[in-house]
Amino acid sequence: MSLLWNARVVDRDGIREGLAISISGDRISRIERSAGELPAGAIDLAGKSLVPGLIDAHNHFISDTDRSPGFGPPPPRHGDAPRPRALGHYLLASAAGAIIRSGFTTIRDVGCYDDESLAAGQAIALGLIPGPRIYSCGRIISATAPGGAIFGSMYREADGPWEMRKAVREQVRRGAHFIKFMATGARSVVLEDPEPPQMTAEEMAAIVDEAHRMGLRVAAHAEGLEGTRWALRAGADTIEHGLALHRDPQLLDRMAANGTVLVPTLTTFHDLAERFADEFSPILVEQAKRQLEEAYKTVAAANTAGVTIAVGYDSGPPGASAQEMLRLEHAGLSAIEVIGAATWGGAAALGSEDLGSISNGALADLVAVDGELEKDLSVLGDPQAINLVIKGGAVLA
Repeated sequence: MSLLWNARVVDRDGIREGLAISISGDRISRIERSAGELPAGAIDLAGKSLVPGLIDAHNHFISDTDRSPGFGPPPPRHGDAPRPRALGHYLLASAAGAIIRSGFTTIRDVGCYDDESLAAGQAIALGLIPGPRIYSCGRIISATAPGGAIFGSMYREADGPWEMRKAVREQVRRGAHFIKFMATGARSVVLEDPEPPQMTAEEMAAIVDEAHRMGLRVAAHAEGLEGTRWALRAGADTIEHGLALHRDPQLLDRMAANGTVLVPTLTTFHDLAERFADEFSPILVEQAKRQLEEAYKTVAAANTAGVTIAVGYDSGPPGASAQEMLRLEHAGLSAIEVIGAATWGGAAALGSEDLGSISNGALADLVAVDGELEKDLSVLGDPQAINLVIKGGAVLA
């Protein structure tokens, strides 16, 4: 049994001070007041903030470092010997370590190449390497579309309701924890228009019905308003990006009433509009600038409407997911609301009742950081300020 002493808990419900938190196995077994001297063997958290393990609900856990300059090995030079494909597994192990050290104890992989996240997640679960808990969608289900030629094994293209059902079943066989589909095209593909629905309503309904019948939740990549509307009508559990939602407040009210989670991914719009603008076609960069403005409007409108919001970085390098938390604060969420989005909101996206809270019986995923976190979220970007990471009762950093 582990005991955390003098805990100052900061979560979606506010601040609780002077707590003693007992951990038995992988669960929080007791929360009470800490009184008297520090017990032998207890971990003293005086001067720190304790939050639930952070959750990145939109992560592409891949060995490709295009969006992570400076992370991993330097790119090969002309004339260098070809690098073995297996090198990617070591890069994933490095990424997993960086993520867990940053305080993110759970990630939701929303699309990878060659089933990398499924293999890495199993390696972490078996204790072969340290890393976050990984929920994977397997391969993204898409209609036959230009993006399939670009993203390759990240996609499973299908057409027609019955082929969509088969695609869902294939992901279940792969070991997917949830299903993701492309309700609209992608903003990063020149030949795709992200505004209209990419699938028919019947195809979306088939995906959701098949997944829900098998007990899996469904995430919808949705950018344009009509495609987002169709995905919600089909019963998607989470809307990824969802930047056009501010145009129809009734959809936001419906999401709030139904518990549908929005994962806004603000950082990815900054990436395409600013950070990596010189690497994309000018037409995509201009589109991203418009989408960036819309995405911020949607976050503000969704928060006002009471929609559950989850943190989704959708960028790199690994270990920098807290950047998305700062974006959400800039969009108008309070620091407490942002912490809620990175914990309880992420748990809601996953459909987990065990994650995202510090309460009796919850999984013991806990992160301690220096100072009063609610006054300065940027401290999460300082590795030296994160001095305790517990996942499932085990101290990992």
